[in-house]
Amino acid sequence: MHKTLLLLALAAVLVSSNYKEKTYAVGQIKTNMGEILFWLYDETPNHKASFIKLAKQNYWDTLTFNRVINNFVAQGGCPDTPAGFSDSPYLLKPEFRKNIRHIYGAVGAGRDNNPEMLSAGCQFYIVQNKNGLSRLDDKFTVFGQVFKGMDVVDAIVAVKTDSTDTPFTPIKLDVNVLYLNADQLKVKGYTLP
Repeated sequence: MHKTLLLLALAAVLVSSNYKEKTYAVGQIKTNMGEILFWLYDETPNHKASFIKLAKQNYWDTLTFNRVINNFVAQGGCPDTPAGFSDSPYLLKPEFRKNIRHIYGAVGAGRDNNPEMLSAGCQFYIVQNKNGLSRLDDKFTVFGQVFKGMDVVDAIVAVKTDSTDTPFTPIKLDVNVLYLNADQLKVKGYTLP
């Protein structure tokens, strides 16, 4: 009897030590105005991988939300320039998805007017218009959705800006990727489908 219990206990330890709980990549943007958390879509794998890569490299951590427009977007990363996105580390092919739209809180990839609609790897924006921005659908790739911190985005787009929509007081970025399990996601405000 004791031998059987000992074998069962040993088997349970071996099984539990080999079990790794599933985690999900979540984008995190920390600012002096608060934290923003967003889901990264598996349906846009290249944009998701790019975001994770640049976040792990601390690419954005010296940059700001450089363009903020109330009732439109909060945009961060490499700035808009007449030369386009020449400072972007690379460009990404579009990943338009009919089931992923520019709704309130959508996280998209910026781009210039290039005919291939390539995204700048360095730039992202968050849709702040409560009615969404359907005119951007199938023109810009959406790769995430904010589930916590839209009050922060609303506050960011309400700051005073200059004539180029740049905040007078810089809103610095601290961009990370968190790996959360289902229970941790729920605590943060996201329930898996």
